[in-house]
Amino acid sequence: MKKVVFRTMVFALLASVAMIAGCKKEAPVEVAEVEKGPVVMNWNLNSDPKTIDPSLNGASDGGDVISNTFEGLVRERSGNVVPGVAKTWDVSEDGKVITFHLRESKWSDGSPLTANDFVYGWKHGIDPNTASEYGWIWHYTNVVNAEAANNGDVSLDEVGIRAIDDLTFEVTLSAPTDYFVSLSSFYHFRPLKQSVVEDPAGAEGAWAKDPKLAVSNGPYKLTSYTIGGGMTLEKNEYFWNVAKVGIDVINVKFIDQASTAYTAYQAGDFDFLNDVPPAEIPALIAENPEFYVYPLLGTYYYNFNMDLELWGDARVRRALAYGLDREKICEALARGNVPAAGFVPPGFPDDKGADFFETAGTYGLSTDSGSIEEARKLLAEAGYPDGEGFPSFTLMYNTSESHQMVAEMVQEMWKTNLGIECTLENQEWAVFQDTRKQGNYEVARGGWLTDFLDPMGLLAIFVDGNDYNDPNYNNADYNASMAKASSSYGSEHYKALYKAQDILMNDMPIVPVYHYTDYFLSSPKLKGWDRSMLGQIDFSTAYIQE
Repeated sequence: MKKVVFRTMVFALLASVAMIAGCKKEAPVEVAEVEKGPVVMNWNLNSDPKTIDPSLNGASDGGDVISNTFEGLVRERSGNVVPGVAKTWDVSEDGKVITFHLRESKWSDGSPLTANDFVYGWKHGIDPNTASEYGWIWHYTNVVNAEAANNGDVSLDEVGIRAIDDLTFEVTLSAPTDYFVSLSSFYHFRPLKQSVVEDPAGAEGAWAKDPKLAVSNGPYKLTSYTIGGGMTLEKNEYFWNVAKVGIDVINVKFIDQASTAYTAYQAGDFDFLNDVPPAEIPALIAENPEFYVYPLLGTYYYNFNMDLELWGDARVRRALAYGLDREKICEALARGNVPAAGFVPPGFPDDKGADFFETAGTYGLSTDSGSIEEARKLLAEAGYPDGEGFPSFTLMYNTSESHQMVAEMVQEMWKTNLGIECTLENQEWAVFQDTRKQGNYEVARGGWLTDFLDPMGLLAIFVDGNDYNDPNYNNADYNASMAKASSSYGSEHYKALYKAQDILMNDMPIVPVYHYTDYFLSSPKLKGWDRSMLGQIDFSTAYIQE
């Protein structure tokens, strides 16, 4: 609970001047103001992030923490790119050189932060020896030689990033890239302090969760961490914009049961929740001004493990994708999700200003029950009329009430509509990520939020070799279309992206279910927080108003 500051002042009684002539009025006696305690905020993050190392993190929970403990060149708040460590930046006439002019700033240990820290942090992410889950993103930055260096084909010294001096950071691109500055707000592009990252005790990102080692440059710094329990973030007194930071301490908990966290919020134990029980959402939307809902540029889906013979026939994969009523699922979730008939969600304008989602169409996949007959036909053509003879399989998801609800609805729809049986299995988030990455599943839940404001930020994950290509999909035409999109601009860029999604939806290595919305519960006392269009929570200007 928060400490409320009271100002008290005690005055002496005044003697009566009417009854006693010549009596003096006593001077008021002031009691010293009660010392103000720290401003404390309590936040449930739902789960213990696998890592909070900016180079290694690949999940939204870790991204939320990094957004508040690290500062990049710029920040993106509600779609607006604002200065971070970079005060200003210049773009050359040909659009290929971007020069960032840095402000004087410090790390949380008080040491100076320079352009060399960005050079090190970025090259650490590119380095194939780091084995970053986000190494692939450098293939889409167009930074000179970044892709080749990430593939191990050239030295990191040949990458087009350099420190001209302590406060000047230069990036050289192979071609003009409109989204590059916005992309640099993403948590992967943070500076890193080399001596900390390379400390033997902090190997493989362990430094970031170790309060004795962790050094950051954002509004908050890590001061405690308990596996599976929580962490404490405290105001970083060396943050360049510390005057705007209104929270002294953020207590972060890792409660993955939404109902438990929601009960605690109602009791006043939390100020901010990232998740609520699905059953509560309709009433919260209708009645509670503390509930916030935002569109989110991402997609919820299921992966087929393409290494298994079970999923070798595209007709089977398409049948399962066509056999769902997505509108019914979205109605049950009741949080404004958009049924997904493709992979790219609404919100991406193409070169003509048209929405990519609307232009791409539905690929014959009805968002309601309209494509179930086609699903039955495809299944029969594959040799499984009414599901006869099709082996049972396991659908896996990570522990969450909403994931469970969706999985149970999908399980029932496949049984009722197609005669196909599956069992459900859930795993804790950290375990699930490893299980899915290692391919130890038959069908597994997936979810992806774009990392930059271009459809390529979604479609790129299904390129062969991408660390997030969980179905292990490999189609030469798809790979070629994505390579074309990466190296082209304007109409050619989008033509290649439309073609890539056409190929993906014809092969159907995934089952798109819905496009995300973002929602939070925030105490009316918590003011000034923001979020990026990519979904990261930003408490850098938050404060408590009693």
